[in-house]
Amino acid sequence: MAQKMAEHYNTVFVPEVARELITTNDFNREDIITIGRKQTERIFRQVRKANKILFCDTDLITTQIYSRHYLGVVPPVLYEFENMVAYDQYFLFDIDVPWVNDGLRDLGENAKRQEMYSLFKAELERRNISWIDVRGNWEERTEIITRAIDKMLD
Repeated sequence: MAQKMAEHYNTVFVPEVARELITTNDFNREDIITIGRKQTERIFRQVRKANKILFCDTDLITTQIYSRHYLGVVPPVLYEFENMVAYDQYFLFDIDVPWVNDGLRDLGENAKRQEMYSLFKAELERRNISWIDVRGNWEERTEIITRAIDKMLD
């Protein structure tokens, strides 16, 4: 969706860097730190190229959640990386669309998806970060996001 929105608004986006660095969920502490560092570096690189707005597929809160989920720990440096970047708007995608197995996602059970969705909400709430819930089919999701972005840009 980040890429689709970037194309729509004639700007750039930051993909989920982890997908470029790992091919399985078998990673370690050093790997997750590298993912966090490279995600942050990519944001700083792309923001210089952005046309008014930069879309990011993921952030360091997400990296922390998955670090805790897979490794049982969050290296403190991931919080440092998080504090280096501020976002104007968060879009939290609901789990109301079918799960797609892409080789890395392993949370296909509805109960696990709901648990992770609740974790994301809790982490945003804990930080007092507001977000927009994105629900519905992909067309409806696109409309929710473009409506919010258009309002921000006006």
